[in-house]
Amino acid sequence: MHRRALLLEYCTLGWNVVEAVVAIGAGILAGSVALIGFGADSAIEVVSAVGLLWRLGKAGPHAPIQEESAAEKRALYVVAITFFLLAAYITYEGISGLLRHQEPLTSPVGIVLSVLSLVVMPVLAYAKQRTGKQMGSRALVADSKETWVCSYLSLALLIGIGSYAFFGWWWADRSARWSCCQ
Repeated sequence: MHRRALLLEYCTLGWNVVEAVVAIGAGILAGSVALIGFGADSAIEVVSAVGLLWRLGKAGPHAPIQEESAAEKRALYVVAITFFLLAAYITYEGISGLLRHQEPLTSPVGIVLSVLSLVVMPVLAYAKQRTGKQMGSRALVADSKETWVCSYLSLALLIGIGSYAFFGWWWADRSARWSCCQ
């Protein structure tokens, strides 16, 4: 179980680093708050993965209960902070973009990235949730919930930038992201 949890977190870390770089870069080029927010979510997910990797490394597969408990609490704290950072960022950017009537540019890269993420993230989320429950790791289960949120954000991104690309709905980019965090 411990090795599987480590592998899942390394996969999460690797995928989210790539996703963050691509999404933020494409978002800046396209002027899309949804893409930039998606990249910020990926960066936050990286922080969460690093917290879980630290927890798994600290506690180890045969750690005493006290050591595992302390590492588990710290990892839960990191995951909780990342949730709040994500919600605050997306709320601010979504509302300010709606108030300024900012129109994003069409981003084929964003559409492809969101579709790929809709394939990758649910698989990782499910596997982390299952492994966390089997290990009795509340931190890994909490991290799986953050990965599920990333899946929902992938769908919101696809709806937002797809709506603008196909229908010209400038407000969909901001609304889709903001409504996902509510």
